[in-house]
Amino acid sequence: MQFHKRDVPTKALAENVDLLLQLKEPADSLCDEFLIHAEGRLTEQLDILKDMCENDMIEFIDKEDNDFSDDFDTIALTRLNNFITRNMEKYFDLVKKRVENVADTAILVRALDRFYRRLQIINMPCQETDFAEASIDIVLNAGRKQCRNHLHSLKQHLSEALAKVRQTLAVKVRKEKPSQEGDSGLAELQALLIMPIIEKVKGVLQDLLVFLQPDLSFSLKTQFLHNFCVDEVREGLIVGFLHHLTAIASGFCTGSDVPKFPPTLFLLLSKMCIEYKENNVRYLLKTTDNLFNIEQYASSENIITPESEICENFQMAAQNLLNHYVRIQGLAVSQLIRKSVETRDWLHTMEPRSVRIVMKRVVEDITAIDSQVAALYDDVDGQVDRSSDSSRKTHSVSTSRHHYRSNWSSYTPNRLDSSLAPNIHKLFSERIEIFSSVQFNKASILTGIIKISLKTFLECVRLRTLSTNGLQQIQVDTHYLQLYLWKFVSDENVVHFLLDEILGSAVHRCLSPILMVPTLVDIICEKA
Repeated sequence: MQFHKRDVPTKALAENVDLLLQLKEPADSLCDEFLIHAEGRLTEQLDILKDMCENDMIEFIDKEDNDFSDDFDTIALTRLNNFITRNMEKYFDLVKKRVENVADTAILVRALDRFYRRLQIINMPCQETDFAEASIDIVLNAGRKQCRNHLHSLKQHLSEALAKVRQTLAVKVRKEKPSQEGDSGLAELQALLIMPIIEKVKGVLQDLLVFLQPDLSFSLKTQFLHNFCVDEVREGLIVGFLHHLTAIASGFCTGSDVPKFPPTLFLLLSKMCIEYKENNVRYLLKTTDNLFNIEQYASSENIITPESEICENFQMAAQNLLNHYVRIQGLAVSQLIRKSVETRDWLHTMEPRSVRIVMKRVVEDITAIDSQVAALYDDVDGQVDRSSDSSRKTHSVSTSRHHYRSNWSSYTPNRLDSSLAPNIHKLFSERIEIFSSVQFNKASILTGIIKISLKTFLECVRLRTLSTNGLQQIQVDTHYLQLYLWKFVSDENVVHFLLDEILGSAVHRCLSPILMVPTLVDIICEKA
């Protein structure tokens, strides 16, 4: 007896087999013929599923409901477990591939729900074969894939935001003077790096909530809830994106000190990291935990990344970025000073009648940097307002006169041992850390930049040999810097000391060290 009609329904064939068995036909041969016919029909159904329109996920699942599963229900009744398992594996492989790239999450979830419900029906007559675990794995893998797609989307959004900020800063550099680079609109650029990304993350979370609709067949499965909510959404997506954000921000600091990007970008990124550390990390984690019931679904097997660990990463990234900004800006100002000292003939210079132009440029650049930083970082609490011209003039002139007179104005080779002064200055100089980490306030940032600049000035002077006129020019220049730089720093004594040390080094490098009368220095600087 052979079955030649492939279009005969499997259920009808099963009834015919029962009748033939009652007529004492050989059971082995009937079983073989039946399986050959059934497997042929199943293969045809799988081929049809493969060829279906990729965009219609629901039709794909419904086709399985109407044809493939109906045939399988009948075959399952025969308890031919090897046959069932082999063909179900083929079907599962096909479904896994089909659910990988469904852009619409709502459609994907509807299709997965129908798939899972149908598999439970198939599973009931197959008493010796359990498809529940395999089917929930397919649902979970689909959820994992959707989370990874969203993570990729968030990374792309971050990349686009950074590109837009960099392009805006680059345009500012071309249109404005170097000393004015990026000193306007920084607050708006800062918001561009934070608020749209936060809103994007919130939209992603809302999109993934469809996986938790109470009427879904798999939404009450503990295995799915634990893995999807904790491992995939919180850890894989949200925590994964926050780690990516810190890695991308820190990556701008790698390489040499030759700036590949506008220095203001480092300032913006450092502030962005501080904002995430102080506000946004907690907000995103709390929102995720509430929406996806993380506290309920978390278990000892689920590793929950603590908020403190993520905040610490953002703090480190912010510190590195801010230190890098200070170093880049300090070296830029230093380059001006170094070039001006190294290209001048200090043995044959004229008697000083004005402040050198480069000193005015240094003050302009520091003022522009102060404006940049003030757009993002406040002064330390309780810091005195030093912006007034009257307070600056009164304080600076009186302090500088006392300062220079007490140290250098009475200098003669016979009155001050030449080995004592350098040792005293070296002792105090070692107490000042030039490249130390800065704090997240304007005064500390400006102090770091000015320390680097003045340290460079000192190193350059120590390598020069000066005439009396050269020494007096250094005296005028350092006094001018002191008149203006003290107001930018957190501890003005640092500026006083470094400038005094520069002048002291000039004295010891001078062939005939005679300082200018302090009142005349004041007059020259005030005219400048």
